[in-house]
Amino acid sequence: MLDQTAVPLLKTLQASAQRHHAPFYTPGHKRGQGIPQPLADWLGKSVFQADLPELPELDNLFAPTGVIQKAQQLAAEAFGAHKTWFLVNGSTAGVMAAILATCSTGDKIILPRNIHQCAIAGLVLSGAVPVFINPEYDPSAYLANSITPAAVAGALEQHPDAKAVMMVYPTYHGVCGDVRAIAQLAHQYNIPLLVDEAHGPHFAFHPELPPSALSCGADIAVQSTHKVLGAMTQASMLHLQGNRIDAQKLSKVLQLVQSTSANYLLLASLDAARQQMALYGEQLMNRTLQLANKARNHISQIPNLSVLEAANTPGFRALDCTRLTVTVSDLGLSGFEVDQMFHQQLGVTAELPTLQHLTFLISLGNTEGDIEQLVQAFTTITQDNYLSRATGSLQNVLQKWSEQLLFIHPSSFILCPAISPREAFFAPTETIPVEKTSDRISAELICPYPPGIPALMPGEMINPAAIEYLQQVLTLGGEVTGCSDPSLRTLKVVKE
Repeated sequence: MLDQTAVPLLKTLQASAQRHHAPFYTPGHKRGQGIPQPLADWLGKSVFQADLPELPELDNLFAPTGVIQKAQQLAAEAFGAHKTWFLVNGSTAGVMAAILATCSTGDKIILPRNIHQCAIAGLVLSGAVPVFINPEYDPSAYLANSITPAAVAGALEQHPDAKAVMMVYPTYHGVCGDVRAIAQLAHQYNIPLLVDEAHGPHFAFHPELPPSALSCGADIAVQSTHKVLGAMTQASMLHLQGNRIDAQKLSKVLQLVQSTSANYLLLASLDAARQQMALYGEQLMNRTLQLANKARNHISQIPNLSVLEAANTPGFRALDCTRLTVTVSDLGLSGFEVDQMFHQQLGVTAELPTLQHLTFLISLGNTEGDIEQLVQAFTTITQDNYLSRATGSLQNVLQKWSEQLLFIHPSSFILCPAISPREAFFAPTETIPVEKTSDRISAELICPYPPGIPALMPGEMINPAAIEYLQQVLTLGGEVTGCSDPSLRTLKVVKE
């Protein structure tokens, strides 16, 4: 057992920041002396004294032998991994690295169609060919859950030469699939299970939370420590267990997708966040769950609102109760409209607005006051003067999205049509009017953001329903990223 009270990287960075010497190294502000005055006035200079490069005592992220190595070993023990890598480019870098470490050009990888866009970037970089599985879909809630073991089994039977399986656990809404069963299926084919666990780094620290992906047999789990724990934005971790994936190769590919100028403030925040959870994790998560349950109980009693609750289906084995998803469409308003009212008028900002829902992330940083303000905002939004703003078009949009777009056959799987994402990304393209794009191959990665799940991706045949959905997202106040024409009047397609 390691001493989880230790914070080796944080303490060494603190000592380095306090050491008086003449700095002739990067960054150019020289320990805060050259920071622009508006920044210094706002933040002070002390934080910039710790904005240091790879000084000898601070170790090297890509070849750690000192304090970074010690901090990563402590993290591996705390999170239940055999080996852990710190990430300064977010879980994006970890997901891409997981794909690059397991798949080469032409290799098949089985993954859900509602994967995050960073996985598509991993496909582009690696040249891997996706075998997409549609996740289980709940038409009553208009929500995609997880991929099911049966769908994975079918994909493996049809594509036994696949090199890896990837899944999202939990989804943005906190829905958790059957990781254990899917890991067992992948291992029967002697291939690894890669888990995008960006929203689940807290799972290992409380018995009332879903089990961590590693504890269920995942070979890789990529976690956004910053999303729900106490690290700074972009600070994440990649955890490995078992011997199905070459750790040395993983280290090499991480060098391809991470900055060579690692920010030590981010690294130190990972060290501190690990210590916090190792020492006080269950206590902090207990309080967080109490706040989440209080919010859930109060909001579920407000007329015309409903809260996502745990189910028991093949694609919904558990729910992260710190993730609160509220259905608002029965008010006649879209989630985008309610989100705008909350943010601009009621002092509450959600994590994720969608057509029908608002999702709120309740973490160790929230307070009783936050919960009271959230409940009050929902109480206010149901009053007549707000309900009168309903557009009346929402239900038609939702119905078309449910019936036409991505989740028509939850158990089906398809090989990415025509060409791989990499081929499409680098292929010659042309820009054509959107009404002429039916049955053309997309050259763009287009997502409603957040959550960053692609509606169109390079190499995929363009579905007119996807275009209609994206246009409705824009009409109802959502944001779409990745398109060269923000108005969506034209699209880039692979030249025929």
